[in-house]
Amino acid sequence: MISLRDRPLIHLRWSMVMHWILAITNSCNLLKYVTRFSCDIFGFYVAFIYLQKGIQVLTRQWRAGDTSAYLSISIALLVLMVAFLCAVIGESSLFHRHFRKFIEDYGTPLTVIFFTGFVHIGKMRDVELLKLPTSRAFFPTTDRGWFVHFWDIDVGDVFLAIPFALLLTILFWFDHNVSSLIAQGTEFPLRKPAGFHWDIFLLGITTGVAGLLGIPFPNGLIPQAPFHTTSLCVTRTVADPESKGNSRRVVDHVVEQRVSNLAQGLLTLGTMTGPLLIVLHLIPQAVLAGLFFIMGIQALQANGITLKLVFLAKDKALTARSDPLITIPRRLSIWVFVALELIGFGATFAITQTIAAIGFPVFIFLYIPLRTLVMPLWFKREELLGLDQPTASPFTMESVGGNYGEEVEDVRVPGADEDSDAERGEAGSGWEEKEERNVGVRSGRGSRRGSADEIEVEGGRTR
Repeated sequence: MISLRDRPLIHLRWSMVMHWILAITNSCNLLKYVTRFSCDIFGFYVAFIYLQKGIQVLTRQWRAGDTSAYLSISIALLVLMVAFLCAVIGESSLFHRHFRKFIEDYGTPLTVIFFTGFVHIGKMRDVELLKLPTSRAFFPTTDRGWFVHFWDIDVGDVFLAIPFALLLTILFWFDHNVSSLIAQGTEFPLRKPAGFHWDIFLLGITTGVAGLLGIPFPNGLIPQAPFHTTSLCVTRTVADPESKGNSRRVVDHVVEQRVSNLAQGLLTLGTMTGPLLIVLHLIPQAVLAGLFFIMGIQALQANGITLKLVFLAKDKALTARSDPLITIPRRLSIWVFVALELIGFGATFAITQTIAAIGFPVFIFLYIPLRTLVMPLWFKREELLGLDQPTASPFTMESVGGNYGEEVEDVRVPGADEDSDAERGEAGSGWEEKEERNVGVRSGRGSRRGSADEIEVEGGRTR
């Protein structure tokens, strides 16, 4: 008879088969109906989950006493402020661009390292702080072997796991695909094709392996994050035609590679070694709470719901004429659109707080036909075009039949046949021009080393 702690892992093997079925039947073609409307709700939800987890970590600090709890709150807020300042510096014009890029990319991990040692300074060294819990090297956290004894499972338990496997498969299909869409958004000029169907097939394999080893589900945290894509963007500074004498930063291209993903996996494996487990055990839980806070704040900053709420709160007289929302004649339509998004977020977040938390994507799923079939009945077409848009570019969505309502076109860059270094992406973005391709080629030498350098262009000349 399988033990009680291993019983929940049976459904992972069923889920593996369901993932394979979804991949073989091209279920990812349904992604053509997913727009920013649903993705913004999901991103908003994930951001608040980060903030909630940070608060939950801090509430546990009272176990070590009042002094420890209040010191932990201070440390978490300091981590948030310093990491946020690093992001601000990265987007500013301060310091040299190499230093600015270094701070933007590595400021957050360096903040974690600094505040891990910060607690040992002065009188703080005498305060007991809760640290990250660890176990023995390359050993499960519970007292059991590496493999789940699936050969001892009763037949009744096998079939009882099917409904739970179905819920988990729905969760993974939605979480993985929508996260992948967000990480391949229209703001990123990607030139390598997407592999939605292969991703689901591979996710099924890793889910099955997790069921055999009894390890955490492989998609418990979003592996495809826009933070990662943003860090791989090569930007350049150009003159702003709408503001004479000023400049703005645009994305030239994205360093598309597998090195950083592989490195993340190897580093995760490396944290199971004895020396690194000792190091991890030195990190206060308060630092982890601050890390959750900064991830949540940064996710909220770029979210479409936040941007619409900020627009609605602005003084009309001081709103920039270039804001696309200002072209929408009915302001009521913006309020209704945002209200629908907030209702979707609230229902999803509420489900997460119940025993049925695994079914949280169901409500967002229902919003997809709502956006496609119901909302066009009240919203005008030009309003929906201003309020909503496809998540990914036609090039990215080519493998799943293109975006809903758009014709599938050949989105290859003109002249790509003549120039093997020509980049591919959304047609009409402007970055595919000859000179800009040359800029991308010149910066590619640094990009191949894994660094995303900035290219500054002044007066039409590259520096």
